[in-house]
Amino acid sequence: MEVTTPLTDFPGVGEVRAKALAKLGLRTAGDLAAYLPRAYEDRRASYTIAEAPLDQPVCIPVLLAEEPRRMNIRRGLDVTRMKVVDGASAMLVSFFNQGYLRQALHRGEEYVLYGKVALVGDHRQMTNPQFEPAARPHLTGRIVPVYPLTAGISNALLASLVEQALEALPAPEESLPGELLAAHGLAPLERCWRDIHFPPTPEALEAARRRFAFEELFYLSLGLALLRHRRSAGRGPAIRGEIGDFQALLPFALTGAQKKAIDEAAADMASGRPMNRLIQGDVGSGKTAVAAACAWLVCRAGWQCAMMAPTEILAEQHWRSLHGMLAPAGIRVGLLTGSMRASEKKKVYEELRSGGLQFVVGTHALLSEGVAFQRLGLAIADEQHRFGVEQRAALAAKAGELEDGLRPHVLVMSATPIPRTLALMIYGDLDISVIDELPPGRTPVKTFLVGESKRQRMYGFVRAQVAEGRQVYIVCPSVEENGEAEGGWDLKAVTRYARTLREQVFPDLRVGLVHGKLKAKEKEAAMAAFAAGETDVLVATTVIEVGVDVPNASLMIVENAERFGLSQLHQLRGRVGRGKHQSWCILVSDDRAPETRARLRVLTGTTDGFKIAEEDLKLRGPGDFFGARQHGLPTFRVADLNTDTRVLKEAQEAAGEVLAADPDLSRPEHRPLLDKVRKLFEEDPDMFN
Repeated sequence: MEVTTPLTDFPGVGEVRAKALAKLGLRTAGDLAAYLPRAYEDRRASYTIAEAPLDQPVCIPVLLAEEPRRMNIRRGLDVTRMKVVDGASAMLVSFFNQGYLRQALHRGEEYVLYGKVALVGDHRQMTNPQFEPAARPHLTGRIVPVYPLTAGISNALLASLVEQALEALPAPEESLPGELLAAHGLAPLERCWRDIHFPPTPEALEAARRRFAFEELFYLSLGLALLRHRRSAGRGPAIRGEIGDFQALLPFALTGAQKKAIDEAAADMASGRPMNRLIQGDVGSGKTAVAAACAWLVCRAGWQCAMMAPTEILAEQHWRSLHGMLAPAGIRVGLLTGSMRASEKKKVYEELRSGGLQFVVGTHALLSEGVAFQRLGLAIADEQHRFGVEQRAALAAKAGELEDGLRPHVLVMSATPIPRTLALMIYGDLDISVIDELPPGRTPVKTFLVGESKRQRMYGFVRAQVAEGRQVYIVCPSVEENGEAEGGWDLKAVTRYARTLREQVFPDLRVGLVHGKLKAKEKEAAMAAFAAGETDVLVATTVIEVGVDVPNASLMIVENAERFGLSQLHQLRGRVGRGKHQSWCILVSDDRAPETRARLRVLTGTTDGFKIAEEDLKLRGPGDFFGARQHGLPTFRVADLNTDTRVLKEAQEAAGEVLAADPDLSRPEHRPLLDKVRKLFEEDPDMFN
């Protein structure tokens, strides 16, 4: 069997099952071997009915003492019940909506049940346990993998297919150098592939997990270190200057944190190497002023700047504020967006090529074919997690070949506070500056957590805010009507909810609607109307998380707040409190789970984005931190930054040692490492060429 062997070659896999397996991304034997369990069940110990601990999964060998009986409870719900014994005790077993078991289970035969035992009165019983014949147990007596599934594919079937693949496939080629395995006490790949699926002991599972986590973190660290080395190995424009004159342009004083970030960026740009720096600061901390200071230094030295923002409205907003700051210094700031007329775009293209335009702010339109710079010295990307590694590189590449082979400086701004450990991974190819203080005079947003019972009072508060001339955001977690959520409470679908608010709750107010499924122009129009004060209440999905600055918006309501991560809620809250008026954020949730209440109360207790981010990482893990995959960076399948910080440190040190000896992995023995790194960053492998 080869890794490319199709699953239809496996016994019991016909076209229907093959289609279901394809939904899980499983098409070949190699896919099966690489499909990792999401959890494990320890079925090594067996108990008698009387000795089995309650409310935890256990294995119990039993004899079926009577034929299964099936009863209809109501339409769409039936139960199949049977009595089982083990020589000393008896127990009732119930299966819901599994009538076929009347033919599958037979009186007088022995089975092993796996499930939770509950006590009802004086009697023990099990509901919907898994079972297998005691004479031919396949899963009993071992640690069993539990896989992500889809309709038509059972865990038993998938485990069986994986086991067949592992037994038939040739031994995998070791992917880490032998000296690395020895130095870090890592188990060999062949054994780990077996043990990650079917571990003989918890210790074997941990050894396999550690090895795979190390490998993921090692190759990611290697790739990011390689990027950092390649990007800093060249030469950047040597730009020197004092920012004293720039401060005179501002109507406010810079904070200490802003000055420190500017000094760090200025030192990078004066070093003669290309700057690759992340400016990380909470909503409203003044990152744009830091970018403006860098642009001022660059333009004063005779170079051009470009800033890329994720939306047209945000690009226009940046253009207005940067034009206001820099025009008095004689620096021309232009705008380039997709919706501009062809003639307007053409004019911007010509001015960039000729050098007449020193600074351009735009959207992805900056990456379009017609854009070429005379002398691009600084590329700025706003809201980094919306772009990613490749777009950043593409914007810098617009510089083409500068004189003497120089490469432009790159500055990245992010309003998503990220715990340091995670930042080192996500932005491993960047130096990091943190703006951790807000400008004086900003009033913190007051945050409250309320349930459904306060809804009418909340609507009254909306009216009061609008009566005072303020505006309101109402954010919902879903776009379309989708009935009941898992927990049983109603999910506020944005299209239906906006209609209800317009027709029944606020018929006299101007209620707008914006969500991700609208066309780009419709979204921009809805946001622009809100920014212009033509809408009182904007009902939206998280599409507004990175959005327009509306100082007049004073109230943010988040429906079904339990559906969002803390960092996402903090970002949404940052949409208000941007003007001189006291602002509020109301989190609406009827989820009574103690852990949910505790999580949401973190928001009511602090406005420090970094504290919130640390809490979010602890609670949700890095996989969900942004709610979506970080563009251009690989995802972790095994590593967990909550628990693997020690492994991360080891992996980073190991990657550093390899690159210290061979900075560009050009030695023949390191060729497999370079190939692996390229494959890991396969969305844009050319960045390592």
